[in-house]
Amino acid sequence: MKNNVNRIFILALLISFLGCGGNDAKKIKEEVKTKENTPSISNNWNISFLLDLSDRISPEKYPNESLDYYKRDVGYINSVAQTLSEHLETKKIRSMNDKIQLFFDPEPLNQEINSIANQLKYKILKDNVTPELLKEIKETYSTLPVEIYNLAINDGNYVGSDTWKFFKNKIKDYCIDANYRNILIILTDGYIYHESSKIKEGNLTTYITPETIRRNQLNNSNWRTRMEEGKFGFIPLEQDLSNLEILVIGINPDVKNPYEEDVVKAYWSDWLHKMNVKKFEIKNADLPANMEKVINNFISKP
Repeated sequence: MKNNVNRIFILALLISFLGCGGNDAKKIKEEVKTKENTPSISNNWNISFLLDLSDRISPEKYPNESLDYYKRDVGYINSVAQTLSEHLETKKIRSMNDKIQLFFDPEPLNQEINSIANQLKYKILKDNVTPELLKEIKETYSTLPVEIYNLAINDGNYVGSDTWKFFKNKIKDYCIDANYRNILIILTDGYIYHESSKIKEGNLTTYITPETIRRNQLNNSNWRTRMEEGKFGFIPLEQDLSNLEILVIGINPDVKNPYEEDVVKAYWSDWLHKMNVKKFEIKNADLPANMEKVINNFISKP
């Protein structure tokens, strides 16, 4: 009788062991399958800038004793280029496949500005990378952007910012490529307006200005409730931007409304969420020295 009990006990242990082994094997198989189906984050960077050359950059209209806003933009651009340079310096030559470029919407009428923008477009490949090219990229991005702003300011022909239409018609073609980490840096005060894209559907618009915020009575502590109940915001776009990371820098809210910054950021956040942007940050127009770490962290850490 005792031997039978022992046999039953040993058999139970064996069944239990085999059962656990089967479960463990199944678990391991599922984990491997999940890992295989999870897309790896590319070490190839595709960095784009979208510059807002509206009157926000005018030192006369929006002076700042600490540092003019266009000079802040130049500092941000330089920080991005520096982060890219550090990234390239750590890569092996055979794995080089990175890009950086700069866009506007609308395009400036000044052909010289467009010519400079073309000089800021680089594709770094294993076939063309040299120490001289890497040095050239750093020097070009540290000198040419300020020329763009100086030309725009001297022209005084501020045509506005058509960011909504850029997202509608160009962003996928210009800023997103397969097998890259696609990163878009938008330099803007947060306000969007262009006469040719002034569309309103109910309380949804293609633009946001201090005037529209005041007119929509989003200038008190009840702004979020009013915004949600009234369905205020940007007109959504049928875009899947899940393969694009976006850093918005330069938010400069109207100081007359203590809730202006919250409203502007809510417009942007809600809009980007609806386009399935997984990673984005929206930052104010701080000094470049303070923003350097923010920019580096955003780009360097996927």
